[in-house]
Amino acid sequence: MTTLAVEKHHWGSRRFLGIPAYRRLLATRLASQWGDGLFQAGLAGAVLFNPERQADPAAIAAGFAVLLLPYSLIGPFTGALLDRWDRKKVIVVANVTRAAFVLLTALAVGAGLSGLPLYVSALVVMGIGRFVGSGLSASLPHVVDEDHLVEANALTTTAGAVMAVIGAACAIGFRTLLGAGDGGSGWTTSIAVVGLLLSAFIASRFKAGVLGPDEVDEPHNAITAVARGLLDGAKATWRTPSVTAGLAALLAHRAAFGMSLMITLLLMRYTLEDYGILKAGIGGLGEVAVAGGAGVLLAGILTDRIVDRFGVKRTICGALLLTAAAQVGLGLPMTLPSILLASFVIIFAGQIVKLCVDTAVQHDVGDEVRGRVFALYDTLFNIAQVTAVSITAMVVPLDGRSPALLLVAASLYLVGLGAYLLLSARKRQVQHPGLVREDDGRHSIG
Repeated sequence: MTTLAVEKHHWGSRRFLGIPAYRRLLATRLASQWGDGLFQAGLAGAVLFNPERQADPAAIAAGFAVLLLPYSLIGPFTGALLDRWDRKKVIVVANVTRAAFVLLTALAVGAGLSGLPLYVSALVVMGIGRFVGSGLSASLPHVVDEDHLVEANALTTTAGAVMAVIGAACAIGFRTLLGAGDGGSGWTTSIAVVGLLLSAFIASRFKAGVLGPDEVDEPHNAITAVARGLLDGAKATWRTPSVTAGLAALLAHRAAFGMSLMITLLLMRYTLEDYGILKAGIGGLGEVAVAGGAGVLLAGILTDRIVDRFGVKRTICGALLLTAAAQVGLGLPMTLPSILLASFVIIFAGQIVKLCVDTAVQHDVGDEVRGRVFALYDTLFNIAQVTAVSITAMVVPLDGRSPALLLVAASLYLVGLGAYLLLSARKRQVQHPGLVREDDGRHSIG
């Protein structure tokens, strides 16, 4: 297997921001994710996706399924269209469409509606968001030199995550000003339109075709293109060992993370008590989110340098070993301090793996099929978490205290490590060069 080796010279954020196309792409992402964060936090009062309000593990699993599976159902459409249509247009149209459904959702909240109407409009907003996220990821190689994709990914992903948190904080502030009732919640939710429309406007400033795809390897019939989208993505993934191996590692991490997440939710709700300044309950979940956000931020800062020093292969292996150790050493005590530390370490390491896999897709997969690979990646990513949460819900005790399940989660990280090493040893298949890039000898894994 070949691994992407990054130059020793780091550009830094100032150098990237000096590239007009990158700056515009980053601004598109930041505006969109600010709107996402505000939209989701604005709906918190309606308790659309708050597992804390669910009574048992099965109901929590159902809540995650409602939240994540629509992403997976939309994934094939995302990939096929991103590799068929001008990605600039897809991003613009997706954001404008989302803005319309944000307004519908806000009206439903303001009118006091609940249940199916609210779920449908909210899930459309989030589902169409996959077009924006996948489109921005697939477009990045068109604005940044390949040798700096790891660093560029780290900057965009970290900045996007921070902006989503800022959007959520803005929602809290707006609710304070506008009121916490249905009317105030509706107005707060509607403000997310500003971020989505701003994102669409910024993306519209790109010239047609500049974000790709450069070539279209799609049937003329759109229905046929959508139907075969996942199959083409799977073929391109299999023919690219760096992507296949990385995806296996990432899916194992996501499944283990799903198990840990279910256990953490139950511990926070039924078992743990406040520990000094650390809080249990919904406050504890917020602290877990902050710890995870800090992990994402640190990964964004360090990943490029870690890959530069050790190479992609050693970086991914080290990250998986670190998560397994954190799962056992910090997870098993099942105390508030240890849970927060475990969240930080596990999400930090998982983000490192994700950044490496994102870069492998962007560098090693041909542009004409890259959107479909990202769509497959996105679909499997969410299915892995929902499946893990659902299986855990069937066997976990109500109080969440299950050392055996935590050990199973730790073993999944090691399974992911084994799968990564096994799949990375495969030779790259180049029988269909239209689906993967030829190795030019400038990049090596190892």
